Amino acid sequence: MSQTVDRALSILPLLAQGPADLGQVAERLGVHKSTALRLLRTLHEHGLVYRQEDQRYRLGARLFALALEAVENLDVREIAHSHLVALNDRCGHTVHLAVYEEQEVLYIDKVESRYPVRMYSRIGKPVAITVAAVAKLLLADLTEPERRVIAEKLDYPMYTSRSTPNAAAFLKELAVVREQGWATDLGGHEESINCIGAPIRGADGRVVAAMSVSAPNVVVTAEELLTLLPLVRRTAETISREYSGTTRPKKA
Repeated sequence: MSQTVDRALSILPLLAQGPADLGQVAERLGVHKSTALRLLRTLHEHGLVYRQEDQRYRLGARLFALALEAVENLDVREIAHSHLVALNDRCGHTVHLAVYEEQEVLYIDKVESRYPVRMYSRIGKPVAITVAAVAKLLLADLTEPERRVIAEKLDYPMYTSRSTPNAAAFLKELAVVREQGWATDLGGHEESINCIGAPIRGADGRVVAAMSVSAPNVVVTAEELLTLLPLVRRTAETISREYSGTTRPKKA
């Protein structure tokens, strides 16, 4: 039975490349046409495969409906939380998770630092969008025209001397973040607080959320915090794989 299921599921990625006839499916699976036909009929009965008028098969509408429903029901916070806690256990610093919704970047999860000094940030509270590492990661994933429109509408409060001063500087920084795949806020919002972040991506490669580690200077210097970047990025990649349903690529 497991071999039958395996063969049936192997048909789906084949048809994702485009419609195929019975002979092509049988050849790719390495089975007789009668076996391939039986598998295709079963998939067709469940709406996962559709038989066209030219007798070729393509993916069915039911498959797309299931995929859409699955994506809509994905909760990145639920998936990420245990990984955020594990990261906090290792480094001891505050860990945040944020998303971009309706022109705002919002914290949707937070794991507090083990140190006495605590950050003011709260779940559900908007992020300082022009300086926060998570905001830079989320906005950097937008298209260049989208980034420009948003950047030109924003105000640029000078929280500190390191705050982003204007749209041109913000767009330049977003381009760098997009290229390097990580972001920082080194005293841009509060002089004494530093932050490093990494993106969480969905199956299509787009950024669906961003996570960060933040710590005050009295606990760790900016240089020391930056040494955690590989760990932060690995954590984000692990969450991304779990969120998108992919697995770690096998080593050659």
